[in-house]
Amino acid sequence: MNEVPEPFRLAVAFGRLLRASGLGVPTTSIVAFSDALALLGLDQRTAVYWSGRSTLVTRPEDQPLYDRAFETFWEHRGIAVAQSQPAEEISVVFDDDEDEEGGEPDADEDGGERDMLQVRFSSAEVLRHKDFAAFSSRELDEAHQMMRHLRFVSATRRSRRFRSAAGPTVHPDLRGTVRSAIRTGGEPIELRFRKQRTRPRRLVLLLDVSGSMEPYARAFVRFTHAAVIGRRQVEAFTLGTRLTRITRELSSHDPDRALRQTGERVPDWAGGTRLGAGLAEFNDQWGQRGTARQADVVILSDGWDRGDPALMAEQMARLARLAYRLVWVNPLKATEGYAPLARGMAAALPYIDHFVEGHSLDAIERLAQVLAGDG
Repeated sequence: MNEVPEPFRLAVAFGRLLRASGLGVPTTSIVAFSDALALLGLDQRTAVYWSGRSTLVTRPEDQPLYDRAFETFWEHRGIAVAQSQPAEEISVVFDDDEDEEGGEPDADEDGGERDMLQVRFSSAEVLRHKDFAAFSSRELDEAHQMMRHLRFVSATRRSRRFRSAAGPTVHPDLRGTVRSAIRTGGEPIELRFRKQRTRPRRLVLLLDVSGSMEPYARAFVRFTHAAVIGRRQVEAFTLGTRLTRITRELSSHDPDRALRQTGERVPDWAGGTRLGAGLAEFNDQWGQRGTARQADVVILSDGWDRGDPALMAEQMARLARLAYRLVWVNPLKATEGYAPLARGMAAALPYIDHFVEGHSLDAIERLAQVLAGDG
Protein backbone atom coordinates (compact mmCIF):
# COMPACT_ATOMS: atom_id res chain seq x y z
CA MET A 1 0.00 0.00 0.00
CA ASN A 2 1.38 3.43 -0.95
CA GLU A 3 2.17 5.78 1.92
CA VAL A 4 -0.12 8.81 2.22
CA PRO A 5 1.87 12.03 1.52
CA GLU A 6 2.44 14.22 4.57
CA PRO A 7 0.78 17.38 3.07
CA PHE A 8 -2.37 15.45 2.23
CA ARG A 9 -2.54 13.81 5.65
CA LEU A 10 -2.12 17.12 7.46
CA ALA A 11 -4.62 18.88 5.18
CA VAL A 12 -7.27 16.23 5.88
CA ALA A 13 -6.63 16.36 9.63
CA PHE A 14 -6.82 20.16 9.68
CA GLY A 15 -9.99 20.08 7.58
CA ARG A 16 -11.59 17.74 10.10
CA LEU A 17 -10.69 20.14 12.91
CA LEU A 18 -12.28 23.05 11.01
CA ARG A 19 -15.43 21.02 10.39
CA ALA A 20 -15.56 20.03 14.03
CA SER A 21 -15.23 23.73 14.91
CA GLY A 22 -18.29 24.58 12.82
CA LEU A 23 -16.83 25.66 9.46
CA GLY A 24 -18.45 24.17 6.39
CA VAL A 25 -15.37 23.04 4.48
CA PRO A 26 -16.11 21.04 1.30
CA THR A 27 -13.86 18.21 0.21
CA THR A 28 -12.75 20.10 -2.89
CA SER A 29 -11.32 22.87 -0.69
CA ILE A 30 -9.32 20.36 1.34
CA VAL A 31 -7.91 18.87 -1.84
CA ALA A 32 -6.92 22.35 -3.05
CA PHE A 33 -5.28 23.04 0.33
CA SER A 34 -3.28 19.80 0.16
CA ASP A 35 -2.12 20.67 -3.37
CA ALA A 36 -0.99 24.09 -2.14
CA LEU A 37 0.94 22.50 0.72
CA ALA A 38 2.63 20.09 -1.67
CA LEU A 39 3.82 23.06 -3.77
CA LEU A 40 4.75 25.49 -0.99
CA GLY A 41 6.01 23.05 1.61
CA LEU A 42 5.47 22.96 5.36
CA ASP A 43 8.46 25.01 6.49
CA GLN A 44 7.03 28.53 6.41
CA ARG A 45 4.16 29.48 8.67
CA THR A 46 3.06 32.38 6.46
CA ALA A 47 2.79 30.19 3.37
CA VAL A 48 0.81 27.52 5.22
CA TYR A 49 -1.49 30.11 6.81
CA TRP A 50 -2.39 31.94 3.61
CA SER A 51 -2.76 28.80 1.51
CA GLY A 52 -5.27 27.52 4.05
CA ARG A 53 -7.08 30.83 4.43
CA SER A 54 -7.45 31.28 0.67
CA THR A 55 -8.79 27.75 0.08
CA LEU A 56 -10.69 26.88 3.26
CA VAL A 57 -12.31 30.17 4.37
CA THR A 58 -15.20 31.43 2.27
CA ARG A 59 -16.84 33.92 4.64
CA PRO A 60 -15.23 36.87 6.50
CA GLU A 61 -16.98 35.92 9.75
CA ASP A 62 -15.18 32.55 9.73
CA GLN A 63 -11.70 34.12 9.86
CA PRO A 64 -11.39 34.35 13.70
CA LEU A 65 -12.37 30.70 14.08
CA TYR A 66 -9.90 29.72 11.38
CA ASP A 67 -7.12 31.69 13.09
CA ARG A 68 -7.67 29.96 16.43
CA ALA A 69 -7.89 26.53 14.84
CA PHE A 70 -4.72 27.26 12.87
CA GLU A 71 -2.80 28.19 16.01
CA THR A 72 -4.09 25.14 17.84
CA PHE A 73 -3.27 22.69 15.04
CA TRP A 74 -0.20 23.98 13.25
CA GLU A 75 1.80 25.59 16.05
CA HIS A 76 2.33 22.14 17.57
CA ARG A 77 3.86 20.80 14.34
CA GLY A 78 7.07 22.82 14.46
CA ILE A 79 6.63 25.19 11.53
CA ALA A 80 9.95 27.00 11.31
CA VAL A 81 9.17 30.66 11.88
CA ALA A 82 10.10 33.07 14.63
CA GLN A 83 7.16 34.11 16.81
CA SER A 84 6.98 37.82 17.57
CA GLN A 85 5.02 37.12 20.75
CA PRO A 86 4.71 34.03 22.92
CA ALA A 87 1.75 31.93 21.89
CA GLU A 88 -1.28 32.10 24.15
CA GLU A 89 -1.89 28.90 26.07
CA ILE A 90 -5.15 27.33 24.98
CA SER A 91 -6.87 24.24 26.31
CA VAL A 92 -8.65 22.25 23.63
CA VAL A 93 -11.60 20.11 24.65
CA PHE A 94 -13.29 17.73 22.21
CA ASP A 95 -16.86 16.86 23.01
CA ASP A 96 -19.34 14.93 20.91
CA ASP A 97 -22.28 15.16 23.33
CA GLU A 98 -24.79 17.91 23.95
CA ASP A 99 -23.88 20.72 26.35
CA GLU A 100 -24.74 19.94 29.92
CA GLU A 101 -26.78 22.55 31.71
CA GLY A 102 -24.99 24.37 34.45
CA GLY A 103 -21.54 23.48 33.14
CA GLU A 104 -18.78 25.76 34.41
CA PRO A 105 -15.44 26.47 32.72
CA ASP A 106 -12.45 24.61 34.12
CA ALA A 107 -10.16 26.43 36.49
CA ASP A 108 -6.41 26.14 36.83
CA GLU A 109 -4.56 25.34 40.03
CA ASP A 110 -4.56 28.99 41.12
CA GLY A 111 -8.32 29.15 40.93
CA GLY A 112 -8.39 31.29 37.78
CA GLU A 113 -10.31 30.42 34.68
CA ARG A 114 -8.33 29.12 31.70
CA ASP A 115 -8.96 30.08 28.09
CA MET A 116 -10.59 27.12 26.49
CA LEU A 117 -11.31 26.34 22.85
CA GLN A 118 -14.16 23.86 22.87
CA VAL A 119 -14.34 21.85 19.66
CA ARG A 120 -17.35 19.66 19.03
CA PHE A 121 -17.06 16.63 16.81
CA SER A 122 -19.16 16.94 13.66
CA SER A 123 -20.79 14.07 11.82
CA ALA A 124 -19.97 15.70 8.48
CA GLU A 125 -17.36 13.12 7.52
CA VAL A 126 -19.69 10.27 8.44
CA LEU A 127 -22.63 11.84 6.61
CA ARG A 128 -20.65 12.10 3.37
CA HIS A 129 -20.76 8.33 2.94
CA LYS A 130 -24.01 7.53 4.75
CA ASP A 131 -26.99 6.37 2.72
CA PHE A 132 -29.72 9.02 2.44
CA ALA A 133 -32.35 6.41 3.35
CA ALA A 134 -30.85 6.17 6.86
CA PHE A 135 -30.80 9.95 7.49
CA SER A 136 -32.73 11.52 10.32
CA SER A 137 -34.45 14.90 9.91
CA ARG A 138 -31.56 16.61 11.70
CA GLU A 139 -29.01 14.90 9.46
CA LEU A 140 -30.98 15.95 6.37
CA ASP A 141 -30.79 19.58 7.50
CA GLU A 142 -27.02 19.26 8.00
CA ALA A 143 -26.67 17.57 4.61
CA HIS A 144 -28.57 20.44 3.00
CA GLN A 145 -26.09 22.93 4.45
CA MET A 146 -23.23 20.86 3.04
CA MET A 147 -24.92 20.71 -0.38
CA ARG A 148 -25.15 24.50 -0.44
CA HIS A 149 -21.35 24.64 -0.34
CA LEU A 150 -21.12 22.63 -3.55
CA ARG A 151 -19.98 24.66 -6.54
CA PHE A 152 -22.27 23.85 -9.46
CA VAL A 153 -19.93 24.90 -12.24
CA SER A 154 -21.74 24.95 -15.55
CA ALA A 155 -20.55 23.21 -18.64
CA THR A 156 -20.48 25.77 -21.43
CA ARG A 157 -21.72 25.85 -24.99
CA ARG A 158 -20.99 28.11 -27.92
CA SER A 159 -23.40 30.95 -28.51
CA ARG A 160 -24.49 32.31 -31.86
CA ARG A 161 -23.30 35.74 -30.81
CA PHE A 162 -19.76 37.02 -31.30
CA ARG A 163 -17.52 39.36 -29.35
CA SER A 164 -14.20 41.08 -30.03
CA ALA A 165 -11.12 38.92 -29.79
CA ALA A 166 -7.76 40.03 -28.47
CA GLY A 167 -5.80 38.09 -31.08
CA PRO A 168 -6.24 36.60 -34.56
CA THR A 169 -9.05 34.05 -35.02
CA VAL A 170 -10.79 32.42 -37.98
CA HIS A 171 -13.53 35.07 -37.79
CA PRO A 172 -12.44 38.50 -39.13
CA ASP A 173 -14.33 41.50 -37.77
CA LEU A 174 -14.95 43.53 -40.92
CA ARG A 175 -17.04 46.18 -39.24
CA GLY A 176 -14.45 46.68 -36.49
CA THR A 177 -11.62 46.82 -39.03
CA VAL A 178 -13.40 49.50 -41.12
CA ARG A 179 -14.22 51.50 -38.00
CA SER A 180 -10.55 51.36 -37.00
CA ALA A 181 -9.45 52.37 -40.53
CA ILE A 182 -11.47 55.60 -40.31
CA ARG A 183 -9.07 56.84 -37.65
CA THR A 184 -6.08 56.19 -39.96
CA GLY A 185 -7.35 57.93 -43.06
CA GLY A 186 -9.03 54.84 -44.53
CA GLU A 187 -5.98 52.60 -44.35
CA PRO A 188 -6.77 49.24 -42.61
CA ILE A 189 -3.57 49.19 -40.61
CA GLU A 190 -5.02 47.22 -37.70
CA LEU A 191 -7.04 44.10 -38.49
CA ARG A 192 -9.77 43.24 -36.02
CA PHE A 193 -11.11 39.75 -35.22
CA ARG A 194 -13.97 38.29 -33.28
CA LYS A 195 -14.82 35.00 -31.60
CA GLN A 196 -17.94 33.17 -30.51
CA ARG A 197 -19.25 33.77 -27.03
CA THR A 198 -19.78 30.91 -24.59
CA ARG A 199 -22.83 30.45 -22.42
CA PRO A 200 -23.55 28.06 -19.55
CA ARG A 201 -25.68 25.10 -20.51
CA ARG A 202 -29.15 24.92 -19.08
CA LEU A 203 -29.58 22.31 -16.35
CA VAL A 204 -32.90 20.42 -16.17
CA LEU A 205 -33.62 18.27 -13.09
CA LEU A 206 -36.41 15.68 -13.18
CA LEU A 207 -37.01 14.29 -9.69
CA ASP A 208 -38.96 11.07 -9.11
CA VAL A 209 -41.18 11.54 -6.02
CA SER A 210 -43.02 8.21 -6.18
CA GLY A 211 -43.45 5.89 -3.20
CA SER A 212 -40.38 3.80 -4.00
CA MET A 213 -38.23 6.95 -3.99
CA GLU A 214 -39.60 8.36 -0.75
CA PRO A 215 -36.47 7.53 1.36
CA TYR A 216 -34.30 9.49 -1.11
CA ALA A 217 -36.70 12.12 -2.46
CA ARG A 218 -36.29 14.36 0.60
CA ALA A 219 -32.53 14.53 0.11
CA PHE A 220 -32.87 15.01 -3.66
CA VAL A 221 -35.25 17.94 -3.13
CA ARG A 222 -32.58 19.57 -0.99
CA PHE A 223 -29.99 18.91 -3.68
CA THR A 224 -32.33 20.39 -6.29
CA HIS A 225 -32.84 23.49 -4.13
CA ALA A 226 -29.07 23.94 -3.79
CA ALA A 227 -28.71 23.67 -7.58
CA VAL A 228 -31.51 26.17 -8.29
CA ILE A 229 -30.14 28.88 -5.98
CA GLY A 230 -26.51 28.10 -6.81
CA ARG A 231 -26.48 28.82 -10.55
CA ARG A 232 -28.52 30.29 -13.37
CA GLN A 233 -30.59 28.56 -16.03
CA VAL A 234 -31.89 25.69 -13.90
CA GLU A 235 -35.33 24.13 -14.35
CA ALA A 236 -36.71 21.61 -11.84
CA PHE A 237 -39.66 19.22 -12.18
CA THR A 238 -41.11 16.32 -10.20
CA LEU A 239 -42.26 13.05 -11.73
CA GLY A 240 -44.85 10.80 -10.11
CA THR A 241 -48.32 10.29 -11.45
CA ARG A 242 -47.99 13.68 -13.15
CA LEU A 243 -45.41 16.31 -14.08
CA THR A 244 -45.03 19.35 -11.79
CA ARG A 245 -42.71 22.31 -12.28
CA ILE A 246 -41.12 23.39 -8.97
CA THR A 247 -38.49 25.89 -10.14
CA ARG A 248 -40.31 28.91 -8.73
CA GLU A 249 -40.96 27.24 -5.37
CA LEU A 250 -37.26 26.33 -4.97
CA SER A 251 -36.01 29.79 -5.96
CA SER A 252 -36.30 31.11 -2.40
CA HIS A 253 -32.99 31.36 -0.52
CA ASP A 254 -34.85 30.43 2.68
CA PRO A 255 -34.58 26.61 2.65
CA ASP A 256 -37.51 26.04 5.00
CA ARG A 257 -39.80 28.21 2.90
CA ALA A 258 -38.61 26.62 -0.34
CA LEU A 259 -39.21 23.07 0.89
CA ARG A 260 -42.57 23.98 2.39
CA GLN A 261 -43.73 25.57 -0.87
CA THR A 262 -42.53 22.54 -2.82
CA GLY A 263 -44.49 20.17 -0.58
CA GLU A 264 -47.63 22.24 -1.11
CA ARG A 265 -47.05 22.36 -4.87
CA VAL A 266 -46.54 18.61 -5.45
CA PRO A 267 -49.85 16.71 -5.02
CA ASP A 268 -48.53 13.23 -5.91
CA TRP A 269 -45.71 12.97 -3.37
CA ALA A 270 -45.03 9.32 -2.42
CA GLY A 271 -47.71 8.16 -4.86
CA GLY A 272 -47.60 6.00 -7.96
CA THR A 273 -45.03 5.92 -10.73
CA ARG A 274 -45.70 6.82 -14.37
CA LEU A 275 -42.27 7.84 -15.59
CA GLY A 276 -43.01 7.25 -19.28
CA ALA A 277 -46.16 9.38 -19.19
CA GLY A 278 -44.38 12.08 -17.17
CA LEU A 279 -41.53 12.24 -19.67
CA ALA A 280 -44.03 12.42 -22.52
CA GLU A 281 -45.71 15.41 -20.85
CA PHE A 282 -42.33 17.07 -20.30
CA ASN A 283 -41.25 16.53 -23.91
CA ASP A 284 -44.53 17.89 -25.27
CA GLN A 285 -44.94 20.92 -23.02
CA TRP A 286 -41.37 21.88 -22.14
CA GLY A 287 -38.61 19.90 -23.80
CA GLN A 288 -39.55 20.34 -27.43
CA ARG A 289 -40.31 24.04 -26.89
CA GLY A 290 -36.73 24.73 -25.91
CA THR A 291 -36.21 23.82 -22.25
CA ALA A 292 -34.29 20.63 -23.00
CA ARG A 293 -32.60 21.68 -26.24
CA GLN A 294 -28.83 21.30 -25.86
CA ALA A 295 -29.27 21.14 -22.08
CA ASP A 296 -27.91 18.82 -19.42
CA VAL A 297 -30.93 16.76 -18.34
CA VAL A 298 -30.62 14.91 -15.03
CA ILE A 299 -33.19 12.29 -14.01
CA LEU A 300 -33.11 11.31 -10.34
CA SER A 301 -35.02 8.05 -10.08
CA ASP A 302 -34.72 4.38 -9.14
CA GLY A 303 -36.27 3.39 -12.48
CA TRP A 304 -39.38 1.67 -11.13
CA ASP A 305 -42.23 2.38 -13.52
CA ARG A 306 -45.74 0.96 -13.65
CA GLY A 307 -46.30 2.16 -17.20
CA ASP A 308 -45.53 0.65 -20.58
CA PRO A 309 -41.76 0.12 -21.11
CA ALA A 310 -42.22 0.85 -24.82
CA LEU A 311 -43.56 4.33 -23.96
CA MET A 312 -40.59 4.86 -21.64
CA ALA A 313 -38.11 3.93 -24.37
CA GLU A 314 -39.87 6.14 -26.92
CA GLN A 315 -39.83 9.20 -24.66
CA MET A 316 -36.22 8.65 -23.61
CA ALA A 317 -35.26 8.51 -27.29
CA ARG A 318 -37.05 11.82 -27.88
CA LEU A 319 -35.35 13.40 -24.90
CA ALA A 320 -31.94 12.11 -25.98
CA ARG A 321 -32.37 13.78 -29.37
CA LEU A 322 -33.22 17.10 -27.70
CA ALA A 323 -30.69 17.17 -24.85
CA TYR A 324 -26.96 17.62 -25.05
CA ARG A 325 -26.39 15.05 -22.33
CA LEU A 326 -28.63 12.68 -20.33
CA VAL A 327 -27.56 11.82 -16.78
CA TRP A 328 -29.48 9.25 -14.72
CA VAL A 329 -28.94 9.29 -10.95
CA ASN A 330 -30.06 6.04 -9.33
CA PRO A 331 -29.66 5.68 -5.53
CA LEU A 332 -29.93 1.89 -5.81
CA LYS A 333 -26.87 1.63 -8.07
CA ALA A 334 -24.58 1.56 -5.04
CA THR A 335 -26.33 -1.54 -3.67
CA GLU A 336 -24.17 -4.65 -3.82
CA GLY A 337 -25.27 -6.90 -6.65
CA TYR A 338 -27.47 -4.26 -8.25
CA ALA A 339 -28.47 -4.74 -11.89
CA PRO A 340 -30.75 -2.38 -13.88
CA LEU A 341 -33.52 -4.97 -14.27
CA ALA A 342 -36.51 -2.72 -13.45
CA ARG A 343 -38.64 -2.25 -16.56
CA GLY A 344 -38.32 1.52 -16.66
CA MET A 345 -34.59 1.46 -15.93
CA ALA A 346 -33.90 -1.22 -18.54
CA ALA A 347 -35.89 0.69 -21.17
CA ALA A 348 -34.07 3.98 -20.42
CA LEU A 349 -30.53 2.64 -20.17
CA PRO A 350 -29.65 2.65 -23.92
CA TYR A 351 -30.27 6.41 -24.14
CA ILE A 352 -28.27 7.49 -21.05
CA ASP A 353 -24.88 9.19 -21.33
CA HIS A 354 -23.95 8.91 -17.63
CA PHE A 355 -25.40 6.39 -15.16
CA VAL A 356 -24.27 7.43 -11.67
CA GLU A 357 -24.98 6.69 -8.03
CA GLY A 358 -26.98 9.06 -5.87
CA HIS A 359 -27.27 7.47 -2.44
CA SER A 360 -24.93 9.75 -0.46
CA LEU A 361 -23.34 13.18 -0.25
CA ASP A 362 -20.15 11.77 -1.70
CA ALA A 363 -22.12 10.56 -4.73
CA ILE A 364 -23.76 13.99 -5.09
CA GLU A 365 -20.30 15.59 -5.14
CA ARG A 366 -19.28 13.26 -7.95
CA LEU A 367 -22.49 14.18 -9.79
CA ALA A 368 -21.54 17.87 -9.52
CA GLN A 369 -18.18 17.01 -11.08
CA VAL A 370 -19.92 15.20 -13.95
CA LEU A 371 -22.13 18.24 -14.58
CA ALA A 372 -19.11 20.54 -14.57
CA GLY A 373 -17.45 18.59 -17.39
CA ASP A 374 -18.18 19.02 -21.05
CA GLY A 375 -17.33 15.54 -22.27
